[in-house]
Formats: sequence, structure tokens, C-alpha cells
Amino acid sequence: MDKMLVAVFETEASAFEGLSAVRHLHKEGDITLYASAVVVKDKAGKIAVKQAADEGPVGTAVGLLTGSLIGLLGGPAGVAVGASLGSLGGLIFDLDASGIGAQFLDEVSTALSPGKSAVLAEIQENWTTPLDTRLHQLGATVFRRLRSEVIEDQLVRESAAFEADLKTLQEDLKHADAETRAAIQKDIQQVKMQIQTLQDQAKKRLDQTKAETDARLQSLKDQTKQASDRAKRRIDKRMTEVKADFETRSKKLNQAWSLTKEALAA
Repeated sequence: MDKMLVAVFETEASAFEGLSAVRHLHKEGDITLYASAVVVKDKAGKIAVKQAADEGPVGTAVGLLTGSLIGLLGGPAGVAVGASLGSLGGLIFDLDASGIGAQFLDEVSTALSPGKSAVLAEIQENWTTPLDTRLHQLGATVFRRLRSEVIEDQLVRESAAFEADLKTLQEDLKHADAETRAAIQKDIQQVKMQIQTLQDQAKKRLDQTKAETDARLQSLKDQTKQASDRAKRRIDKRMTEVKADFETRSKKLNQAWSLTKEALAA
């Protein structure tokens, strides 16, 4: 599973050295770098994006998470938006949808105090030592988080709950008198609208997950072209992990979609 990595540095120059180190480890096959950015927090607390880039064919599909973290760290009024942000596909995303969690955000926000800089990166690694060793040599404080499946789990729970609500209302309607039928029918329509919204969200999330997975796999394939045999084995392992992660997420999203479909067909 891919990780969100943030390395906080005392200076902007050190942050760019850190980015170079991350890219070198990608080139050597020790890690896979999907998307990256260098940000600086000024004395007023605003975040400026100094450099944003995606590796290989990944494009905005994977860069969304990096862009999401920039937006969450800066807040609506806390980001100095530069032209480079376009490659990240946007700024403000729901915290649950980003899959990084409030605790991680709090830790990074505290470390990234005014005047400091940071490297933000989406990476995949088989072990942490190569990256930690190099970044610590440059004086970085390093934070990592695995992406969670909060939004997928939430969609399944809400789909099941609304399906149950709809069945209850439909049963109540069978036994309702003329005075209460109109109110129950109104409630049924409202629940159906909510179910339709969930179905659309599940489909959108599934499409997004598929696009991200395809982008990651293509990036990994490109990385193997100039990798040593030893590095290729590590990259092959990452490919297996990416495919397994997609299977887990897509299974939950398909479950949510099926629940909503059954509810609307009832």
C-alpha cells in the first residue's frame, strides 16, 4: 500500500536536497515515488508550493493525495496557490477521503512551523531504512502514514443503513392510514435520493481507485526498465501490493454499489 510521507526541514534549500534524495532512491529502485511537492510555510503561516511534480505517467490520478494534504495543512486561506498546483489536481479534499487521518495532520502541522519547509511525497517502499537514513542526514523530521480505507468502509455502512431504513418505511407504508401515507411517501423519496447519492459516490470512488491503480502500475512498470535485477524483485513485490490493495478497495465499493442498487430496485 502506498504511503503519504512528509519530511520537514529547517530551510527551503534542505528541503530541495531532500527531494533530490527521494528521487535518487526512486531511480535506484529502493522506493517508488508517485508524486511529490516542496512547500514552505512563511512567517504568517501561509503555505507556498515551491515545486510540484508527478513521476512518470501518474499525473493527477495519484497526485490528488499530495494536493489534498497541502490543502488540509494550509486551509482555505492558508495556501499561496501557484501555477504548479495545477498538476496536483486540486487542493481541498475531505479528510476521510484523503485517507491520512486527523492525527497525522496534527503532527505534521505542529512540526511544520512558520519558516520551515517540507517535502510531501506519495511513495511505496519495502523497508524504511534507506529513505530514513538519507533524510535524517539532512536534518529532516520524517512522518509517514498508510492510506486508510475510511471512505470505502463508510460507504458500505451507510448503504446498508439506508437500505434498512427504506425497507422499514416501505413496510410502514403498507399499514399506514390515509393521514400518514403522504408523510411516509415523502420520507421514502428522501431516503431514495440519499441512496442514489451514495450509489453515485461509490461509482465515482471506484473509477478513481481504478485510475490510481492503473497509474501506479504503469509507473512501476516504467521503473523496472532501468532497474537492476535486485531492484526489479522489490518493484515486483510493490506491484503485487498495489493489485491486492485495489482488490480490497474495489470489493468494498462494489458491495456498497450493490446494496444501493438492490435498495432502489425494491
